[in-house]
Amino acid sequence: MSLELFSQYIFAGITYGIIYAIVAIGFNIIYNTTGIINFAQGEFVMLGGMSAITLNYYLPLPLAIIGAVLFTMLIGALIEIVFIRWLKNPSVLRLIIITIGLSIIIREIALHVWGDTVRALPYFTGNVVSSVTILGAPISPQVLWVLAVCSCIVILLSLFFKFTPLGKEMQACASNRLAATLCGINAKNMVTFSFMLSAAIGAVAGCVVSPITSSEYDMGTGLAIKGFTVAVLGGLGNSLAAVAAGLLLGIIEAFSIAIGFPLAFQDAISISILLVILFVRPHGLFGNKEAASLKEF
Repeated sequence: MSLELFSQYIFAGITYGIIYAIVAIGFNIIYNTTGIINFAQGEFVMLGGMSAITLNYYLPLPLAIIGAVLFTMLIGALIEIVFIRWLKNPSVLRLIIITIGLSIIIREIALHVWGDTVRALPYFTGNVVSSVTILGAPISPQVLWVLAVCSCIVILLSLFFKFTPLGKEMQACASNRLAATLCGINAKNMVTFSFMLSAAIGAVAGCVVSPITSSEYDMGTGLAIKGFTVAVLGGLGNSLAAVAAGLLLGIIEAFSIAIGFPLAFQDAISISILLVILFVRPHGLFGNKEAASLKEF
C-alpha cells in the first residue's frame, strides 16, 4: 500500500472516528447527569444537518447553522420535559425503550417533513473538487473543518465542566443528585440542560459533516449504534476515552474497506465490536465497573 493511499485511509478513519466520538460524548453527557442512555442521540445529528439545510435556503450558512443548533436544543429540552421529567424512579430498561421509541418517532416525522431525498450543506470553504495535500494524500478542506470543529467541542466541553459553575453543578448532580439538591442545585434544570447540551453538540456535528456524507432522515440510527459502541468501548461516562475509542473504530472501519470488506459491512463491524465488549469487558477499555450494569439487560 502506497503512502498516499495509507494516508487517505488514515484521514478517512480519523474523520469518521471523531464524528462517532462526538455522538458518544452526547451519550456520556446525559448518562453522567441522569444515568439515562439516550438512543435518540443520533437523531440530534440528523436534525442538525437537515434543519440547517432547510434554513440555508433562506439564511446565510453561519446563521442557518446557528438556527439549526438552537432548534435541535429546543427539541432536546422538549424530549426531557415531556417524556422524561415526569417519570418517578424509572428502570434503566424503561428509559432505553422510551428513547428508542422517541428515535423512531423523530425519524418518521423527519421522513414526512423532508422526504427520503438525500441532501447536503455546501462546503464551508472550497468545493467538492478542491483539496489540500497532506502526506501525499489529497484531503478535502471540509475534513479539516470536521477535525477542527470536533476538536474544539472536546476541548471546550472539558473546560466547561472543569471551570464553569454550571459545569460543576452538572457534575455534582452526576455524583449525587440528592446531595446536590440539598446544596440548592436545581437537579431538574440540570437534567434538562444536559439534554440541550447533548442536542447542541449533535447538531453541530450534523452540520459540519453534512457536506461530506450528506444528510437524510434515517442517518441517525447508524450514528446512534456507532456512537453507543464508542461510548461503551471507551467506558460509559468517560468522554476523553470516547475520543480515543472513536478514532480506533473509525480507523478499523477505514482499513476494513482497504482489505476488501464491502462498505455495507461497516455497521456489522460496529455491532460485532459492541457485542465482544459487552461479553468480555462490559465497562469498556478505559471505564469503571459501573458501566458493567449494562449486562443486566
